[in-house]
Amino acid sequence: MESTNVDVLFSPVSLGAISLKNRIVMAPLTRSRASSLGVPAEIAAEYYAQRAGAGLIITEATQISFEGMGYPRTPGIHTSEQLDGWRPIVEAVHQHGSKIVSQLWHVGRIAAAINRGKSADVVAPSALQAPGQMYTDARGMIEHDVPRGLEEADFARIVGDYAKAARNAIDVGFDGVELHSANGYLLHQFLSSNVNRRSDAYGGSVENRVRMPLEVLDALVAEIGANRVGLRISPGHTFNGIEESDMEALYTHYLKEIDQRGLAYLHVMRPFANTMESDVIALAKSVYSGKVIAAGGYDGESAAMEVQSGRADAVAFGQLYIANPDLAERFRKGARLNKANPDTFYTPGTAGYTDYPAITS
Repeated sequence: MESTNVDVLFSPVSLGAISLKNRIVMAPLTRSRASSLGVPAEIAAEYYAQRAGAGLIITEATQISFEGMGYPRTPGIHTSEQLDGWRPIVEAVHQHGSKIVSQLWHVGRIAAAINRGKSADVVAPSALQAPGQMYTDARGMIEHDVPRGLEEADFARIVGDYAKAARNAIDVGFDGVELHSANGYLLHQFLSSNVNRRSDAYGGSVENRVRMPLEVLDALVAEIGANRVGLRISPGHTFNGIEESDMEALYTHYLKEIDQRGLAYLHVMRPFANTMESDVIALAKSVYSGKVIAAGGYDGESAAMEVQSGRADAVAFGQLYIANPDLAERFRKGARLNKANPDTFYTPGTAGYTDYPAITS
């Protein structure tokens, strides 16, 4: 098979109001370097600036409230101290000519309350404990907390938290936000056919299960404008105990609704273990007419093929960006790639964070 020239990745593209210098995107990557109160670490400015060869940086998932925090040392965007922590990060990325959006996150039931700097309920669409365990600084690996099932009275508050976080992001200087509707967290839990056991207007049918994500999306659009809002989905991804028994019907309906909102982009993540018969990028493109960022196991050549074929307008890279701060330049030069060290993905400090070497020539 003839190889694809990666030069196509270096052409500019506009995602709504966000104009990118290239089509290489840094995917959202939880790195757990923030404080217990969700304040980004000072070293995060260097980390993100190192990777600003990307046309677009999507921040690590960033919680909208302490209720939305599940893992230790993840950043938020809802207190003044957190906002002060993000400002130098955004400035550093902009100084390198890259754009940056904040990925807005509520973990739902994927939580242990002892990981939070301030107490808050663990909540989910239904009072069903997530399978497996999660790491805590206080006690090591423990089971997820049993969540409280959300009451309808909670919904307006949570939607408001998302909208306020989006406004905070724009006020700090971010170029936009990405709504996290993937990977088994709160909004994906509403979409799920096994986690969402509600019998009211927010559960049961496909139309009901998409209601909460769409209410949040509409609030973001109303707050900062559709052309600065992106959305991430992960159809068929079973991470965090998610099942989608009617996946194609679910996402066909969901994406038809999303397509009417005129968003900056749709970010589609392929499943980690891509054993599905369905091509989720093709599924999305069959329904959604706007700009698409594809993610999930791409290298430079396969990413270029996605862009050249028109299946994607840009491609996001995750672990490759952990280990290769100058990933875009390595793609351009065909340089060898560093390998990521999983042992330092979530550990405090600079090791495995800002110390991966760049190419020297």
